[in-house]
Amino acid sequence: MAGETGIFIGAGTGGANPQSLVLKRANRHGLIAGATGTGKTVTIQGIIEGLSNAGVPCFVADVKGDLSGLAMAGSPTAKTHEIFKARAAEIGLADWAYADTPVQFWDLYGEQGHPIRTTISEMGPLLLSRLMDLNEVQEGVLTIAFTVADKDGLLLLDLDDLQSMLAHCAERADELTASYGNVSKQSVGAIQRSLLQLRSQGGANFFGEPALSMEDFLGFDDKGRGVVNILAADKLMASPKLYATFLLWLLSALFESLPEVGDPDKPKLAFFFDEAHLLFDDAPKALLDKIEQVVRLIRSKGVGVYFITQNPIDVPDTIAGQLGNRVQHALRAFTPRDQQAVKAAATTFRANPDVDVETVITELKVGEALVSALQDDGAPSPVQRTLIRPPASRVGPVTPDERKVLIQTDAIGDKYDTLVDRESAEELLAAKSAEASAAAAEAKAQDEAEKAAAAKAKEDARLAKEAERQRLSAQRDADRQARLDAQAQKAAEREAANNPWNRAITSATRSASSAAGRAVANEVSKAVFGKKSGAGASILGGLVRGVLGGLFKGR
Repeated sequence: MAGETGIFIGAGTGGANPQSLVLKRANRHGLIAGATGTGKTVTIQGIIEGLSNAGVPCFVADVKGDLSGLAMAGSPTAKTHEIFKARAAEIGLADWAYADTPVQFWDLYGEQGHPIRTTISEMGPLLLSRLMDLNEVQEGVLTIAFTVADKDGLLLLDLDDLQSMLAHCAERADELTASYGNVSKQSVGAIQRSLLQLRSQGGANFFGEPALSMEDFLGFDDKGRGVVNILAADKLMASPKLYATFLLWLLSALFESLPEVGDPDKPKLAFFFDEAHLLFDDAPKALLDKIEQVVRLIRSKGVGVYFITQNPIDVPDTIAGQLGNRVQHALRAFTPRDQQAVKAAATTFRANPDVDVETVITELKVGEALVSALQDDGAPSPVQRTLIRPPASRVGPVTPDERKVLIQTDAIGDKYDTLVDRESAEELLAAKSAEASAAAAEAKAQDEAEKAAAAKAKEDARLAKEAERQRLSAQRDADRQARLDAQAQKAAEREAANNPWNRAITSATRSASSAAGRAVANEVSKAVFGKKSGAGASILGGLVRGVLGGLFKGR
């Protein structure tokens, strides 16, 4: 029903007052609210089926795992079959039949779908500050780290890059403080601790490459149906800040990447944000302003955003005022806050004299809702009590084996399944640090070598000087001793020359020597020549006596 221009939501008994989501107004955003167990999941499932059949891709966070059933056609053997069949007949939905919907499964942890990643740079300091619950001062330091990284050409891709960049900023704190404002090591340390907590929640899986391309969220199957991107969020809900920040990042990335289209005949993408209160709980004003800006402006990019929550007052008024299409399931007025929510919900609908909203809203059955959607002219329709159409796909999750087959056979393939770790801030800063350390070590070694060489040269000079001193001292001692010896010799000679006894002994010695020589010579002559005399004997005897006499005289 509703044809090519709208998505049939439901009707009253007998098909009275049919309610439809007009396609050209579907980018005006919407709210689906109601207490637990009142039928919100089935409503979402039916709207997504209708949008997909109309050629509108969708994104939905599957908090409980039930929406994965969109991938499989419903079954006549299911326990809900008779209920759905009766509902279709009750609202006059004659062409209702079971059918599947084309899906792609995603998972930040890469366990139940393709990994979704983005880079630290793409996330930006504002959303990261929200994610890590930083105060204003710490957010300022984080912004400085981003600025310095951009200026120095350092890519911030993953948490390791950001940690390295923060450590680098801490080392340059004095320099950066003079240029950008106070960068205290205490603030850097607080951010580093927040990063560790983010890692413990699985945040490291979200940051890295290959980063998600928004074009992969805008796919179609071979029948022209829009592909439904289902994010496995059951595990992600244990980290509510990561969940909310991721979805806000995704909206911001879509806003920045998609072109302006004004008011198209149908949305380019419908975005369903389940457990929407997590986005707004304890959010600082700067973040709320960012959310409001994205929600207000993304309409012109052809994106419709649908918040799903238990209580309509969970959505701030500045955001709620942008939500033109509304489906309100039953609320329970057991507490003062519940009663306040009932009154608030009643005032947001266009009045219908036949419907007492404040009373009816507490009486709605499971699978029944108050519906008011924007009409062709942009005005909201009067609120109607509406029985929600039954879904054509399976109500309940797919099995692990079915999910595995669907992941392996979808159009994305293995494009995002393998992490890529290219050179970025961590590697570049580590290389610079290693170079600086090596240069410092080399300079230190050179300095130590120069000091050792200088010390050795000094010691060698000292030793040479000492050796020269000792040589000169020994020379002086030797020269002194030689002079003393010479002086002693001369003194002895003078003394000997001047001593009468020495002269007498010398004279006597000489005389004795001469006499002894003559005596020996005579004896030698006699022995040689005998007693014979003659001229020859006399001459030879004289010669012998002369020689021997000279010898004795010299003594």
